Formats: sequence, structure tokens, C-alpha cells
Amino acid sequence: MEALSVLDMFKIGVGPSSSHTLGPWRAAARFAENLGDKRTAVKSLQISLYGSLAKTGRGHGTDIALMQGLAGKDPVHCDIEQIEPDVRAIRQTNQLVLHGGHGIEFHADTDILFLDDKILPFHPNGIKFQARLTNDDVVSETWYSVGGGFVIQETQDDGDSQDQIKLHYPVESAQELSQWCQQSGLPISGVVAENETAWRSPAATRDAVMQIWQVMADCLYKGCHTSGVLPGGLRVTRRAATLNSRLLPNATYSDYESWRQAIRDGGEGFAYTLDWVSCFALAVNEQNAAFGRVVTAPTNGAAGVIPAVLQYLLTFAPGIRQSPPDPELINRFLFTASEIGCIFKKRATISAAMGGCQAEIGVSSAMAAAGLTECLGGSPAQCLMAAEIAMEHHLGMTCDPIGGLVQVPCIERNTMGAIKAITASQLARHSDPSQTKVSLDVVVKTMWETAQDMNTRYKETSDGGLAVNIPINVSEC
Repeated sequence: MEALSVLDMFKIGVGPSSSHTLGPWRAAARFAENLGDKRTAVKSLQISLYGSLAKTGRGHGTDIALMQGLAGKDPVHCDIEQIEPDVRAIRQTNQLVLHGGHGIEFHADTDILFLDDKILPFHPNGIKFQARLTNDDVVSETWYSVGGGFVIQETQDDGDSQDQIKLHYPVESAQELSQWCQQSGLPISGVVAENETAWRSPAATRDAVMQIWQVMADCLYKGCHTSGVLPGGLRVTRRAATLNSRLLPNATYSDYESWRQAIRDGGEGFAYTLDWVSCFALAVNEQNAAFGRVVTAPTNGAAGVIPAVLQYLLTFAPGIRQSPPDPELINRFLFTASEIGCIFKKRATISAAMGGCQAEIGVSSAMAAAGLTECLGGSPAQCLMAAEIAMEHHLGMTCDPIGGLVQVPCIERNTMGAIKAITASQLARHSDPSQTKVSLDVVVKTMWETAQDMNTRYKETSDGGLAVNIPINVSEC
């Protein structure tokens, strides 16, 4: 049984895509590391991209990510503002310094091949690295970016799985999770907390999860205060900052916490709350589209749903308006959400290239619905019901990004996913889960069957849907 941690589901990285940016970045870094002593003997390097990576890689910044990974840059800590000048320098000088300091001649336009008419058998997101050494030997590795920043090398099992980890409460399905909650008397977050001790101490886990929330909060705040046009040929105008200004026309604040206080004091009512939830989600995914630092939740394309719903909880939920936010509440939300994401990854997919947008926005909405439900007093059964409701109403959602950019319809879809999560939580907490006709496991199974039936044009290829009805020249990006 595959063991997944909350830190596997929530990864700090760089936008705009977990499968097309963060995954290739990590694969390139691992290839460079695997070269070891041979790095100093590399004289040329060629990278071939297949399937969905080839079709939408230019809009998703796959080439940029590959160069950053080969150079040994860390997506968690790298200087975001330095990415563009670094890549520009590589293109202008045709020189790439590999991780470890060895420089090679590298022509990005010809040494990164977008083979959009070919696909490798294991997964649509295939990458082949070929390094030619000074003695003309070739070192070759094939990697797959399987969604959510997870990568797998062709010659290995899941490169991110930790099958040797023994969990106190091993979970493969929603039914098993429910049984553990019943036997232990723990909420879902409690089951997760016990399992996390297989990797690290409770204090270390809490600190790591709070770091994840800090990145989410920083992204929210920055996105709500950054205007302009997003990169790419679509010329999409940012909306979160404008909406923030309209909702807080006379407010003064200096940081995230005082901004959150200003939001709480700035108005009330359903429309006001709805506007802010949309604003929160827009802010995160506008940052994501602009190569900002975000958290996969469970992917970059769906990164806005969970922060928006968690921010809703901390800002608007009755009886929850702590100042500053309670770390324990944030941990419970993210623990619960992560376990739902793990079930989808194990039994279906979190990759749009495999399952369409239902695998990204749908999964993130289900995760957020469960997290919100637990934090508002819902039972484990109600949490699972909330997740089921949220996914049920995303089934069949296609992934058809215009121009291969994670902008239209992706950014707005995060607002819809957040609203559905809140609605699903409301419904579940006012329902008797024993009377439901549909279980979460049935919905996960149905989602996977739907994914397999879905035409490949609607799986992050930009070959169908809005992407062909609103064409864009990606060379302008």
C-alpha cells in the first residue's frame, strides 16, 4: 500500500502548473543529480517532451522549468524574480550551467523538443533526457510527471512513494478511513496526525504545515495587491486587486493580518462573503499564472480552491474569527483535506492529462469541502459526504486551457470550485450521511471511469473545447 504524507499532497513550488512546470522541474533536477561525477563530462544535452507536455508545455513554462531544474535551482526557495533573467541569459548566451557548476552549450529552441505527435505508453506527460558525454557515451533517463508535482522514473516504481513506511492507520479508500475513525474515535485529522508520526515528530509536522499555510497566505495577500496583465498571448488582466480595492475602498492596513481584520470589519452578508471567496481564489491563481510561488493543492492549476475556502473559514465562519488564526484549526483543515486528496490519487488520478479538470478542480473542491466540514464541527461521515458532493458535481469536467496557458478557464474555475466546496459542506452538515445514496468511494470510482472514457482532446492538450474555439498563438507567450 502506498503511503502518502500531508507534505506529499501539499508541495511548495512555482507556477503555473504542477504537472507541466513543477514536475518537469523536479525531474530535471533529479536527472542532473543522477549524473553525479559524469556531469563534468557532459558536452551536450537534449530533452524530448511527449504527449500533453509537448502540446501545452510552451504555455505552461515547461521549458523554463527544465532549465531551472538542470541548473539545480530549488522551486521551494529560489528567487522568483530571478527566474526570467536566468532563462533569458541561457537563451542569449546558449550556455547552461548544470547543477554542480559544469557549463555546457545549450540551445533551448533546438535542444528541447516538443514532440506533440508522439506519446509514451505509461503516461501522457513523458520526458526523455539524453546527455552526450565527451567520450560519446549517452546517458539517458525517461521520467513521467504524473500530476501534483509527483514524478516517476521509467525504470523505478513511483519516485515519490514511500511504500516502506508503516502507518498506524493505513488508508486506501474512504471506507477504510471511516472504519479507522469509528474504531479510534478520532476525527479524520486525528487519523492523519497519527500517521504523520511515521515520517516526523508532531511538532515538525505542525511547523511544516504552518509553513505551507504561510505560503498560501502570502500568495493570497500578494495576489490581492498586484495589478497588471498576466504573461502570455491572451493578455489576461488581473482582477483580484481591483476587486480587493472595490471591497475595501477606505480601509488601511499594512500586512496580511491587518488586511484580514479589515475584511471582517468591511461588510457583511451573502454577497459580500461570496465576492471575497472569489477574490481569494482569483488572487492565488493569478499569482500561479505569473510564475509565482504557490502550493500544490493538490495541483497548481487548482491551487486557489483550498486557500480560498480556508481563508473563508478563518475570516467569515461563525465562531471561528480568531485573530490571529488558530494554528490547530489550520492543521486540522489541511490534514483532513490532504487525506481526501490521497484517496483520489491512490484510486483515481490528480492529473488533468489523465482525467481532465475533474481531477484537479474537482479533487481540490472535495478536499476543501471535507476540511471545512471538520473544522465546523462535522463528523467524519459528514466530511466524506461533503467531499462526495463536491466531486459529484465536477464529474466530467474537461481540461481545455486556451493557448496551453493556465489562465482561461482555469483561474475562474478555482472560484467555482471554492464555492462548490462551501456549498457541499453546508449540505453535508445539515444531512444524515447514513441516508446518502452515493458514497465517496463510488464517486472516486466513477471519476476514474469517466477519466478513462474522456477523449484525449479534453485532457490538457488544448486540442478541444475552448482551446480550439478561442485560438491563441503561443509563440507570443
